[in-house]
Order: sequence, then C-alpha cells, then structure tokens
Amino acid sequence: MAITQALCNSFKTEIIQGIHLASNDYYIALYTSTASLDKTTTTYTGVLNEVANGNGYLTTGKILTGYSVTLDGDTAILDFSPVTWSASSITARGALIYNHSLAGKNAVCVLSFGSDYSSTNGDFTVTFPVSGAATSLIRIV
Repeated sequence: MAITQALCNSFKTEIIQGIHLASNDYYIALYTSTASLDKTTTTYTGVLNEVANGNGYLTTGKILTGYSVTLDGDTAILDFSPVTWSASSITARGALIYNHSLAGKNAVCVLSFGSDYSSTNGDFTVTFPVSGAATSLIRIV
C-alpha cells in the first residue's frame, strides 16, 4: 500500500464540468500507512485505513477553512488555511482533501507526508505550502 501525492484526475475533469464550487465544504481526512491513495482516488474512501475515531480525531476529518483562489501569472491557485487537531494522539502518513458537500464526497487531492507523523496529547497540524505558481498544493497551469 502507498500514499502518492497528487491532484486527483477526477477533480481535474470535475472542475471543467463545474462540479466543485467555492461555496462547497472541503474536508481533510487523515490516513495511516496502510492506505492506498493516489491520483486515481475518486472519492472519500470512508474509514478504510483512515485514522481511527478517538484521541482527538473523528473519521471524515475536519472542514478546511480559508478557501482562497488567486492567479499567479498564468497559474490558478487554490489554498486553504492550516488545520489542527488539538490535544490529539494521532499517527498519520497522509491525507485526502475532498468535497464533503457532494453526495459522492468527491476527491480533490492526496497528500503524502513521506513518513508517519504523530502527536501525543498535543497538536497535529497540517500546514500547506506557501502560495505561489510553483509551490501551491492545488494549482492549474
């Protein structure tokens, strides 16, 4: 099993179809090293290999805030604010950002942390890269 960071292929086509809207709720769910997520992931995969309920984490993840779309040169950028699970004991290898407002809970992108990251009765924070044409996590060139 592996988590490979990527913008999901289904998201690319769904943007052109007008399925994802700024008014939708976007969530981030955390996954363990046993998860298999990559560019072919199309939906929130449910609790299969997601970090378990408890210890400061609830399955389905957390809502993302700070939705921001900008243009840097010819590159469109979608950013969110960092998200924190406070007073948590979590071990995660990656994450899935998905559109919680859609019935299918359509996938947006997969994040790979590269190795397990943990918190022990502390903050577990996912911080996104600096906004820019070459650095933003979600960008359309």
